[in-house]
Amino acid sequence: MVAAVPGHIVVVGGGVFGAASALVLRARGWTVTLLDPHPLPYEGASSTDVSKLVRMDYGSDVFYHELAEAALAGWDRWNAEWPRRLYHEGGLLVLSRGPMLPGGFEHESWSVLCERGYEPQRLGQGALAERFPAWRAGRFPDGYVNARAGWAESAAVVDRLLGLASQAGVSIRRDGFASLVAAGSRVAGVVTTSAERIAADKVLVCAGAWTPTLLPWLADRLWSVAQPVLYFRAPDPAAFRGPSFPPWAADIAGSGWYGFPATADGSVKIGHHGTGARAHPDERGEVSPEHVERARAFLREALPALADAPLVARRVCMYCDTFDGDFLIDHDPDHEGLVVASGGSGHAFKFAPVLGNIVADAVERRPSRWAERFRWRATGGRRAEEARFVGG
Repeated sequence: MVAAVPGHIVVVGGGVFGAASALVLRARGWTVTLLDPHPLPYEGASSTDVSKLVRMDYGSDVFYHELAEAALAGWDRWNAEWPRRLYHEGGLLVLSRGPMLPGGFEHESWSVLCERGYEPQRLGQGALAERFPAWRAGRFPDGYVNARAGWAESAAVVDRLLGLASQAGVSIRRDGFASLVAAGSRVAGVVTTSAERIAADKVLVCAGAWTPTLLPWLADRLWSVAQPVLYFRAPDPAAFRGPSFPPWAADIAGSGWYGFPATADGSVKIGHHGTGARAHPDERGEVSPEHVERARAFLREALPALADAPLVARRVCMYCDTFDGDFLIDHDPDHEGLVVASGGSGHAFKFAPVLGNIVADAVERRPSRWAERFRWRATGGRRAEEARFVGG
């Protein structure tokens, strides 16, 4: 297969997929125009917000473990190169409501870490109570701590990538995508929502939860899902930071609860990963009072000091899910000249340092160990719940 020669590419979407890809493509010699109708970074995009988890814990799925391992090296590089550290390596606390058993997410994650030379620390109730006193230890008799993990300031990361892209010569336009421009059997550019026609050699759609709306023929493989996120004001923020309160996943496969240390203003972010509700990202609604009550019930049994803490914010985070939990990064076989990079499925952000190269390799049809997993594929495969359990 002949690799693409750099020309002009229009990137649709300025979230983490679009920003990282635009930056790498520009470095490879492409003329890049990035379109997004929103002020960037857009607060309604799934890749923004205050924080996202960065972790290698992926059950028995060694592919994602190794991909996250490569991304972590990239986070270290960005921390060294950028003016301010945006990745914070505080570890990941993984808790289980019962003994970790073979086949379960917690046990398989722990086993892969051990097999690949890491040393996650196994925790029983006594160790949990001593090291992580905010937690009600009796509820979680087993678990571990993975020191090689943490969280990233997600909106700040996207802002930094967009700034670097602009400095490198990427044209960032506040305009939306209306339609593709066809030239015979191939895609030859886009028409914007302001009715401007932009010619291009390639069009790369990285529109996140808006992708199924912009490209409706992908509805059998991509759909938008709303997931709730809450922010509680900690009564003693210091007790919810530092080594005693790292990012966490509390029996995630069964409960769906995960969270982060307190931010500078004392807010503790708590997310819930479940099946979610399909919704258009512009009509996502609000987090329901019923979900808030479910969250408080969880806090009463697990993190009692937060159970009655003021709820200071709530957010509906939009995922772009795929049918199998793997990203979709490839040329559309039915639209020559169109490349799709979407389907983050709630777990893509942590891969930001390697994501741009994966997408650029797909655009240029370069061989890539990583891109192979995300190729165009038949629908109806497995549903990889353990691969996508935590977004952030």
